Amino acid sequence: MTNNNDKKVLKSSVEREQSESVSSAGCEKIKGSKNLNVPAKREQNDTCISSAEREEQVTEAQSKGNVPALRFPEFSGEWNFELLDTIAPNITSGKSKPSLGEYNLYGSTGIIGKTATADYSGNMLLVARVGANAGSLQLVNDNCGITDNTLIIKPCKLSSHYLYFYLQHYNLNRLVFGSGQPLITAGMLKTVRIPFGNQLEQRKIERLLLLIDMRISTQNKIIEDLKKLKSAIAEALFCTPKESMPAKRVSTYSKEWKLIKLSDISQRVQTKNTGSKCRQVLTIAAQHGLVNQEDFFNKIVASENLEGYYLLRKGDFAYNKSYSGDYAWGAVKRLDRYEQGVLSPLYICFRPDTAKVDADYLAHYFESKKWHKGIADIAGEGTRNHGLLNISVIDFFNTIHRIPDLDEQKNIAQVLNLLTFKLSCEQRVMQSLTMQRSYLLQKMFI
Repeated sequence: MTNNNDKKVLKSSVEREQSESVSSAGCEKIKGSKNLNVPAKREQNDTCISSAEREEQVTEAQSKGNVPALRFPEFSGEWNFELLDTIAPNITSGKSKPSLGEYNLYGSTGIIGKTATADYSGNMLLVARVGANAGSLQLVNDNCGITDNTLIIKPCKLSSHYLYFYLQHYNLNRLVFGSGQPLITAGMLKTVRIPFGNQLEQRKIERLLLLIDMRISTQNKIIEDLKKLKSAIAEALFCTPKESMPAKRVSTYSKEWKLIKLSDISQRVQTKNTGSKCRQVLTIAAQHGLVNQEDFFNKIVASENLEGYYLLRKGDFAYNKSYSGDYAWGAVKRLDRYEQGVLSPLYICFRPDTAKVDADYLAHYFESKKWHKGIADIAGEGTRNHGLLNISVIDFFNTIHRIPDLDEQKNIAQVLNLLTFKLSCEQRVMQSLTMQRSYLLQKMFI
């Protein structure tokens, strides 16, 4: 599939794209600074008195709380305030019902079905009224139906986009009340005070934030496409126990792969956390691997006594027998984030024999679906109990897999490592864009 020259090209391409991403991000940051708060040459040549007077005016206005901390340089003066009730006089709940029809039906989380009549039309801001999503926002421009668990805001004095961004800055979750059934009412929304500058400043704020949202949307698509590409390549590079070789091979390999048991290439980890010396309690998150339990759940769900927990070191693997829609046969993850951690004895833990199997190869293999056949062969009907697959430790280590020689394993791992690196670069770009958006939302409004 890929010879050594191809891999060098792929690696250099990744490095070049990373460099271009960093350069591009740097350019965008510089450009953003010029647009927002870096004065032109002629402005820098103003007299010291004029500069001092302007600074004094801005400081005084900010002390009154009626100008934003970050502003386009061509705007000055104080902002106005109006109640949302005067900007959007008729805030009400939707009334549409699901039925056979051609029009989209919006609920608190987006389109939830179809309806026969378009009860609403035009630019609207939708606010989830009740439930776990209470206070979340949607921008809609559609002929559609809207359910009664959603509040409708149609501003007549400000644009829907400007209001959308300001209410994100405001954070409507602060208004939500009720623990059993969280709720936000139209009456609450009507009392929210909305700050705004002149129309030109409003439009420039909108435009900037819309462009960032578009860039975030594009970046999200890049990441999702990369995930699909990596998954498709992985599925082609591995094979099930019933296949003698994969659909695609790296380099010039042609030898059939050998059948092995998991116990042939790994050993069980049973080291106990004696004296509860390690307090790093781990859990398996299907999307994120082995992660700190407190970070994932925002609380510790393990018992205070951790002596019975298994002590894992970096590079060890763990099998979670819990199954879900996307992980019908559970999940196997490697400990990569920390030097060590402890895990509940409900998990099956093992350490690869690196003389027989490449650790990176094994990690990528367990991210594919090719190992599912080995589990399915020992997990017949009636083996699911309370969300867990009823698989014993002995059965798990007796699962059959097919692997190539160690040299081919390393080549497969190298290809997939490059894709993983590229994906992590794009995810860091996404993180930077998200942080930039949050910063601007915080600083460009009062």
